[in-house]
Amino acid sequence: MSKSTHRHPSARNLPIIADTHKSIHEDELGLERLVFFSDAVFAIAITLLALDIRLPAENGLPDSSALLGLLLGMWPAYLGYMISFLVIGGFWLGHHRAFRVITRYDGRLLFLNLLLMMVIAFVPFPTSVLSKYGDRTATIFYALTIALAGLIFSALWLYAWRGRRLVSESLSPADGRRRFLQSLVLPAIFLLSIGIAYINDDAARYSWLLLAILPQFLR
Repeated sequence: MSKSTHRHPSARNLPIIADTHKSIHEDELGLERLVFFSDAVFAIAITLLALDIRLPAENGLPDSSALLGLLLGMWPAYLGYMISFLVIGGFWLGHHRAFRVITRYDGRLLFLNLLLMMVIAFVPFPTSVLSKYGDRTATIFYALTIALAGLIFSALWLYAWRGRRLVSESLSPADGRRRFLQSLVLPAIFLLSIGIAYINDDAARYSWLLLAILPQFLR
């Protein structure tokens, strides 16, 4: 009697599992699901920023002048909301531009995108800490979170673009390099602000205004 060549089902699946990170897929449905999921995370993160703005607890209902004082006294929360809205919105714009030329995907790209979404979804928490405390620790905590998100996005773009692994053939090498350099601006500014925070935390937060200036030099 000949020996059976039948293998256990799990053994047959092992090569397939091992190849999931190496195989490159070009189906539009897979990319659309990635983009739709990412858009949902961006939208939820931005929504949570607004939901976290609350009036301080008060005994009884404040009169009109007291309410005005409470609203004006919440300016750190408004500022934190505005900064994080623009930062998350900037990430969304960069993600949108990147996936207009990323035409293929693989397991590693999915994993890097998932890491990026994990940090983006976390942004409302350091925003709340920054709005409530606004000291050196809160500033560094916020800057570290945003810098981490920026570095992950840079890694995602570099992985997709390097060797034209996952990008469209129409993307020029110069455009690919320019996009990579632009992706490094945000994490560089926030990492720089961490050093500044040890000297003056207010100056560290003001340094974030460089986000409105430096990208223009790379266009």
